[in-house]
Amino acid sequence: MGTGTQICPQTEDVAEPFCKGASCCLLPGDTAEQLLAHWGSVTLECFGVAAPESAPWCKGGGLLCDSGFGGGSALTPLSPQTVEHGFPSQPSALAYDPWLRVMAIGTKAGAVKLYGAPGVELTGLHKETATVTQLHFLTGQGWLLSLLDDNSLHLWEIYQKEGCSHLEETRSFGLPARPGSGAAPLITRVTVILPMAPGTVACLGTEGGAVYFLALPSLVLLEDKTLLQDEILQSVPDDYRCGKALGPVECIQEHPQDAGRLLIGYSRGLVVLWDQSTRTVQHLFLGNQLESLAWEHSGKNIASSHSDGGYMVWAVGGSGQRTQQPITATVPYGPFPCKAISKILWRTCESGNPFIIFSGGMPRASYGDRHCVSVLQGQRLATLDFTSRTSCGTNPAVPGLGFPLPSSLFYFLFFIQQGFENPRALVVLVEEELVVIDLQTPGWPTIPAPYLAPLHSSAITCSYHISNVPLKLWERIVSAGEQQSPRLSSAAWPINGGKNLAQEPTQRGLLLTGHEDGTVRFWDASGVSLKPLYKLGTANIFQTDCEHNDSLNQAGEEEWPPFRKVGCFDPYSDDPRLGIQKIALCKYTAKMVVAGTAGQVLVMELNDDKSEHTVSVATVDLLQDREGFTWKGHDRLAPRNGPITFTPGFQPSVLVQCVPPAAVTAITLHSEWNLVAFGTSHGFGLFDYHRRNPVLARCTLHPNDSLAMEGPLSRVKSLKKSLRQSFRRIRKSRVSGKKRLNAGSPSSKEANAQLAEQAGPPEVEMTPVQRRIEPRSADDSLSGVVRCLYFADTFLRDATHHGPTMWAGTNSGSVFAYALEVPSQEKFSERAVEAVLGKEIQLMHRAPVVAIAVLDGRGNPLPEPYEVSRDLAKAPDMQGSHSMLISSEEQFKVFTLPKVSAKTKFKLTAHEGCRVRKVALVSLASTGTEERVENCLACLTNLGDIHIFTVPALRPQVHYSCIRKEDISGIASCVFTKHGQGFYLISPSEFERFSLSARNVTEPLCCLEVSRLQDTSCLRWVRPRAPHPPWKHPVVSILASSKGAQESPGCIWFISPRSSEEVERNMRNASEDEMRPAGILIK
Repeated sequence: MGTGTQICPQTEDVAEPFCKGASCCLLPGDTAEQLLAHWGSVTLECFGVAAPESAPWCKGGGLLCDSGFGGGSALTPLSPQTVEHGFPSQPSALAYDPWLRVMAIGTKAGAVKLYGAPGVELTGLHKETATVTQLHFLTGQGWLLSLLDDNSLHLWEIYQKEGCSHLEETRSFGLPARPGSGAAPLITRVTVILPMAPGTVACLGTEGGAVYFLALPSLVLLEDKTLLQDEILQSVPDDYRCGKALGPVECIQEHPQDAGRLLIGYSRGLVVLWDQSTRTVQHLFLGNQLESLAWEHSGKNIASSHSDGGYMVWAVGGSGQRTQQPITATVPYGPFPCKAISKILWRTCESGNPFIIFSGGMPRASYGDRHCVSVLQGQRLATLDFTSRTSCGTNPAVPGLGFPLPSSLFYFLFFIQQGFENPRALVVLVEEELVVIDLQTPGWPTIPAPYLAPLHSSAITCSYHISNVPLKLWERIVSAGEQQSPRLSSAAWPINGGKNLAQEPTQRGLLLTGHEDGTVRFWDASGVSLKPLYKLGTANIFQTDCEHNDSLNQAGEEEWPPFRKVGCFDPYSDDPRLGIQKIALCKYTAKMVVAGTAGQVLVMELNDDKSEHTVSVATVDLLQDREGFTWKGHDRLAPRNGPITFTPGFQPSVLVQCVPPAAVTAITLHSEWNLVAFGTSHGFGLFDYHRRNPVLARCTLHPNDSLAMEGPLSRVKSLKKSLRQSFRRIRKSRVSGKKRLNAGSPSSKEANAQLAEQAGPPEVEMTPVQRRIEPRSADDSLSGVVRCLYFADTFLRDATHHGPTMWAGTNSGSVFAYALEVPSQEKFSERAVEAVLGKEIQLMHRAPVVAIAVLDGRGNPLPEPYEVSRDLAKAPDMQGSHSMLISSEEQFKVFTLPKVSAKTKFKLTAHEGCRVRKVALVSLASTGTEERVENCLACLTNLGDIHIFTVPALRPQVHYSCIRKEDISGIASCVFTKHGQGFYLISPSEFERFSLSARNVTEPLCCLEVSRLQDTSCLRWVRPRAPHPPWKHPVVSILASSKGAQESPGCIWFISPRSSEEVERNMRNASEDEMRPAGILIK
């Protein structure tokens, strides 16, 4: 599709360029189907195909072809958000299906997320914005039941569409009040849900003590089976009655050997064994205030946990109905008062003693603030101490109710073998992370998770993405990460259901995150799952108080309880100055630069071996002895003296300390020249890390920049000054506006009115009105902040000689260009690098300079260091004249080099009323051929919109709404990739990934092998994967033995008709669809 006649997509007539100056190169006769066949997911709304709301001809968005870009077409299709990385924010519920081997997590925002094998992810969102308090799978059937804090139940269906599985809400239900009783909605509030075997009925325990039964999946109330509290009280002797009421239903458990009997526990301590067939109470147990119940697998014993921090074991059986005393009663962490044990599990083990696992029970006075799960097997006890709070809270939707969520959410993963449950792993969901404990390996180590890693183990302060990572560097980073975690279990990830259908990544992508505690974490961002690879720490280079925490994490031999810290969430930083602000990495030389909050700049190199050496320290004074400025902020970090031991991985060689020690605001690395440039709010510097000496230091402070000397914690002092300056701007704007209004005479007003009444020709289009932007004052505070730094081999002194240059942009719209004298690699040790100021540019509108880039003679961005020498990129065009692209917060402008004359510009703020926050040059490849690549400028604004422009023409291509304008932290955290993708934080623990390219899209495509007829409310059937249906062994593990279950030769079909007419209609539909496989297919 080459350059063609410009056609209006609405009228199909030849038209002039439209949509803010952008031209369209659709050829006559080209259809939407032809465009889709060539460009993949490209969509054109005006051709009858869905397009983003913001298509350029529909007031911004969609896509455009640019006939003037490189003789071809520049299509920049935008895809919506594709996948979420990280840990769900504010989890509140957990469920697990041992048959499908997937788990579900619900959140306080109403989201439901399913996870299986890496890459298998499904997401759903309730229509109501309410907290998900409970989740329950109907084992092996592809149904999921959710309970919200507004007391509504919702049924979710895993269905197939175009070969991929999706999650959709199909029905909802709410318990009505008891007729004639005047019962308030509080009485029928659901506290417990138990899906009964074989998954056709669910028990609902309520706040009023009643138990209701619900047909599944139709969600129809079975009123004839309702068990009211009055019926229980009639069967209970007086000495077993806890007052006039038994309290809310705390727990319902199905007998492991007899599905017809239910164990029902009430909050005031009464536990009854109810026979559904005879509707009688078979056994009674009375203890303290009840929290949780658990069956022993044989059904002969039960365990109950209580609010006093103890648990009891009761025998079930015998001739008598009453059970007077428990077999054992113990307070594990007594004798002093303890907190409640909120949940207890009991699992038998073939090798010996059973596992008893419970949450809570800590001594109230000493360790009441600890969040622990205890694992007890015989004489072995481990108190797993989580730094993150367990998932608990108070219901915000019902004032004064105080309905608690589960205080700890954890599940056993196990398999049945010779009558024993043999637990293999323990899954614990806490507020900030998911932890899986290997119960088969001595010491019970942690199994590393391939996804759901807590990105915010320490608060994220910056991000950096690297595309096309070389295989050698990748393997070295992975190897360094594996050596960091010798205590982790080697067991495979147990939650491995489903099949990942996404294509293997064509390239390796690294996402680096800087954190508040001074660490840099490396993540595998190649596919759907964001997997941790390596963690780099910088705190050990400085003299801090971090060491005492390590001793606290290790329990002594005589310490009681025997705490063991698990999980990696640690939000506390010993020193805020350690925070990482900027990261730069050269993927070809494995050189890395990390800059922090206290002006520290660390130059690092990847080393495969452990080493011990002294880090060289250099100081760069950015004030250059300027008088009248005194730093009032924090002190710099004191480096350690003497040799320091470093583990394999990135190891520092040089520490460059900026003076004053303000936070580093910009950084760039050129490993081919052995140079690193850095900037703060006071100026910028250039450092030669090969010779380990500074090359340049330039102060950018304005005489009125007193705010830059106060540090981040003193900015409140200048609030009056900022308000005063704002009012001055408003007053000046009003005065200038009045002058413009008074300038017109009466005669000119009449003439203008007559012209306005005349109808112009229809083909004339009025030029869009530009907003008047008030120029910024030169004495604005923080005008000296360095916003960007850039290295380029280009023409600066004259048009015939090119050479190394360095560019710096500031908050006041100033651009400094330096010509560098860099010796050849053979003479690096002999000659020093020299820097000479070549040009100094001041933008008229004085808006902060966000980014600088140099384009070669063909309008392409310059390649990265070593790309050309290693035949990884085409050599730049050094024959034609180069251009310089300067992106400020208000506009984009292209200058010619070396004359620095304006070539073209686009005033974004004047046209769109927004400001630039993030920019990047991205390359977008065609879906038809990878060789067809177009370079574009991607821009994220303060309104959360993404704009795509051609370079160097700066013609607008796409306008797309991406991030909510209220999400300031999300906009600030956004980072673009080189090939048209982006990441931004949707919560402190989650990245959202989006794509600007039709070819480079990362999204979860998976299959859970579930297929049904169109109307699944009437027919459903199951093909079991074992000779017994799944409900016969509801605890079959996802950690089945290596031999696996035997394939069943036959099928079992279950039909639940709602009416005879519906059955006939569905059977008729089934025959019309050639009897496609329906129900749930489990292989």
